[in-house]
Amino acid sequence: MMTYLFPDSALLIFCKAPVAGQVKTRLQPVLSAEQAVAAHRQLTELTLARAFQKPLCPVHLYCAPDAGHEFFQQCAKNYPLTLAAQRGDDLGERMLEAFKEALSQYRHVILIGCDCPSLTVDDLQQALLSLQNGKHVVIAPAEDGGYVLIGMNTPQRVLFENMPWGSPAVMTKTRQRAGDASLVIHELAMQWDVDMPDDWARFLGK
Repeated sequence: MMTYLFPDSALLIFCKAPVAGQVKTRLQPVLSAEQAVAAHRQLTELTLARAFQKPLCPVHLYCAPDAGHEFFQQCAKNYPLTLAAQRGDDLGERMLEAFKEALSQYRHVILIGCDCPSLTVDDLQQALLSLQNGKHVVIAPAEDGGYVLIGMNTPQRVLFENMPWGSPAVMTKTRQRAGDASLVIHELAMQWDVDMPDDWARFLGK
């Protein structure tokens, strides 16, 4: 059995199956559909490697549309993680459902995607510490106006319903709604993720 630094916590990683035409589509036409799949796989591998740099807490890979793809099966062979299926119609519903499920088993839960190369294992540790220290919500804002990490101790429906996902307004709206609900947020350092061709070039160091 692995000894975790945060045994009462969990890290959820959201990931899409690497299917051509369904992942990293905004990197096209700079990349072909197949190259976009390769980019998605590369970013996911990096995310998983970082998540396991320290024995922080149990890790659950939340897969879309389900956990059946061979890539997910291989991830579960390479790393001591649990596979789960994303459930819900939009991103907010899928995240809320994942939080509800995880928080029925753990006291503190953080959730990330698999396309943020700037997020380090130390960021993950800081996020878990802030929840342990009583903050209601922890968030790592992104340069594009969204966020790349969110964590909480109880499911906060207000932060997920009717959000303009994918728009630059997400982080602002999240702050507003958290304030209205008297939730104490701890914000981590600003991050960046790989959505557009410029981001991919930045990742490659060009």
